[in-house]
Amino acid sequence: MAWSLGEKARAFFWRRQWEDEAVLAGETPASGNPNPGGSPGEKAATVDTSFDGEMVAEQPYQPGELTLEEAVHGGMGRHLGIVSTTLLIVGRIIGTGIFSTPSSITQGVGSVGAALMLWVLGFALSFCGLFVWLEFGCMYPRSGGEKLYLEAVYRRPRFLATVVFAVQAIVLGFTASGCIVFATNIMSAAGRTATEWQQRGIAIGVIVFVTIIHTFTPKAGVLLMNLLSSIKIIILLFIVVTGWVVLGGGVKAVPDPHSSFRDAFAGSATSGNLYASALFKVLNSYAGWSNAAYVLNEVKRPVHTLKIAGPLGLGICGVLYLLANVAYFSAATPKEIAGSGVTVAAYFFGKVFGNTAKRVLSVFVALSALGNVLTITFAQSRVNQELAKEGVIPAQKFWASSWPAGSPSSGLLLHFIPSFIVIVAIPFGDAYNFIIDVEGYPSSVLALLVVIGLFILRWQQPDAPRPFKVWYPLAFFFMVGQCFLLVAPFLYPPGGKGDTNLPYWLYPIIGIGALLLGVVYWAVWRKVLPKIGGYELEQSKDVLEDGTVVTVFHKVKRQ
Repeated sequence: MAWSLGEKARAFFWRRQWEDEAVLAGETPASGNPNPGGSPGEKAATVDTSFDGEMVAEQPYQPGELTLEEAVHGGMGRHLGIVSTTLLIVGRIIGTGIFSTPSSITQGVGSVGAALMLWVLGFALSFCGLFVWLEFGCMYPRSGGEKLYLEAVYRRPRFLATVVFAVQAIVLGFTASGCIVFATNIMSAAGRTATEWQQRGIAIGVIVFVTIIHTFTPKAGVLLMNLLSSIKIIILLFIVVTGWVVLGGGVKAVPDPHSSFRDAFAGSATSGNLYASALFKVLNSYAGWSNAAYVLNEVKRPVHTLKIAGPLGLGICGVLYLLANVAYFSAATPKEIAGSGVTVAAYFFGKVFGNTAKRVLSVFVALSALGNVLTITFAQSRVNQELAKEGVIPAQKFWASSWPAGSPSSGLLLHFIPSFIVIVAIPFGDAYNFIIDVEGYPSSVLALLVVIGLFILRWQQPDAPRPFKVWYPLAFFFMVGQCFLLVAPFLYPPGGKGDTNLPYWLYPIIGIGALLLGVVYWAVWRKVLPKIGGYELEQSKDVLEDGTVVTVFHKVKRQ
């Protein structure tokens, strides 16, 4: 008689419970490995071969409350290969930034040379960050990303790191800007000027469509992500090749394509704040290189795939970004690009191909935004599910569910709710831009804690198995970059005004407040309510029908 997935998971779960109890008692279970000389409950570094035959080293400490084996039960199984994982990264990185931000960056730093140097610097910093995430991701090949890495290092106070990350990920983990960009560009391609509520209506339709396809037809969602990511690469390749044609003198509308590159640093800005703001925008354009780390439960041979797909995905985007900028400057001077506003790619297309091409580009930008929303939603829903499986959010069994098609349907709903609220409730203009700024700042704080954690873990566990090790100077370089991202928003901008009419220093303060809200939630959940109610939180594990293992807490009266 064949066992269902849930029955197999339950059998596995109870076997592991028995083994763990045996280890705690100082015994060696028949199916386990002894841990001579280890502290009670600490497992020796063994080798797990359950990952599609891949040899995965088991670490002395596992992050979170679930073991490596328990964490990967349930869901869709391992269905993402090297190509899909690479395109998942590409689709997340390439949004709309490369089509718009070069204008504001050039306007800020004043010259071609300075702008291109910042794109190179951002590329290098992103690769350093990727290498830090690769070390952690290969040590802990599970879904969750920063959640896992923070748990592995900051184990005390218990659950604090998880809760702080959870509040940030859920409250600020919305996908609204991509939906709005899609709406704006689709209306532009149709030759219509959309009202604010027309844009909102289309944006709501986008987030509803993305949530439905990922929930009920998850494999179709992956295919659509791959298709749109491929289209993004093709669009950028077309821009790059067009730039080569322009540089070769093949476009009569551009009589001197090399003018921007003569004395490339002429007119460069001298204010440190301007370079800080421009680098901030460059790094935001590269954001997404960590996307695969959030979904490793669904990646085939996760360690092997991550070590290939991570550098490949970021490398593709970085090279295309640099060459696309060269193409832009081949067709326009720095002054023209700086004055093109947020549509530098449209300006490029219009100058080379004529005004009709601008409307075609609007369709491409809309598709790029849609692909970005698909990849963000795909990854964020997995993170939400992992948080539910740890038991740190209420109704954890509901939010951890993979009903009905194996995708984290409840995690998708948990992502949909804040996205819908931001699209509907936040007025366009300063308030909307401010919310977007607030969203990014806590992520930089957590990234800094992750890279600091890498140094701590190297010191605490120097002999732990590390399938990939980042070179110390690269990790230090990334740490310096994150410190810059945390300090830059407090630097006095020209004229004392940021990108909104609100105080320029307000959004990082609010971002820090969001992290402190996580500390408050943890204190109330773990300390205040148990003390007032006279109970303790007793922890256990349960297995859902689809095989997902969930940590649950029960209130037990103090004796």
